[in-house]
Amino acid sequence: WIPMSMRGLRRVWRSVTRCFSTSASGPHIHPGAFVAPNATIIHRVAVGEESSIWYNCVLRGDVASIRIGKRSNIQDGTIIHVARPKNDEEGLDTTIGDGVTVGHMAVLHACTIEDNAFVGMKACVMDGARVKSYGMLAAGSLLTPGKVVESGELWGGSPAKLMRKLKQEEISSIKTSADDYVETARNMHSLPSF
Repeated sequence: WIPMSMRGLRRVWRSVTRCFSTSASGPHIHPGAFVAPNATIIHRVAVGEESSIWYNCVLRGDVASIRIGKRSNIQDGTIIHVARPKNDEEGLDTTIGDGVTVGHMAVLHACTIEDNAFVGMKACVMDGARVKSYGMLAAGSLLTPGKVVESGELWGGSPAKLMRKLKQEEISSIKTSADDYVETARNMHSLPSF
């Protein structure tokens, strides 16, 4: 271990962020978004205002697009990818709305997570699946291709299925989680510049 000044550490962190593209189609990261220094963002990826991409995330929009709305948080170790086009069809995008929380080490693949939805830690959401607004996918769950978590529902298991309706305090906690991560990301932006 070699001691390093905060100035040196900040310089190293900034140099580790990896954004790659082969064209003008991306990535596009709003200046008010937070992207952790060691996150990897590849090609057609758009990240909205006050959203946060945390440490060790990989967002790979190589064969279709990834769009993340405003005030959403993609927590540490999450992988987001898209699906390759079949024949003459377009590839399947991954779309994440506003105010979404995606827990640590989740995998999102060619799916849709609507505004104010919640995906738990280590959950996996497969091609064409959807978590609707105020829907919740439990930690460690596998949402198989084409399945839909409706608004106000909690799904869990592998494969995931409806467990029960969400309680009002659980629905409220979805917005609280997103708000908390916006504040945490602001604190990261406000670290002293060295």
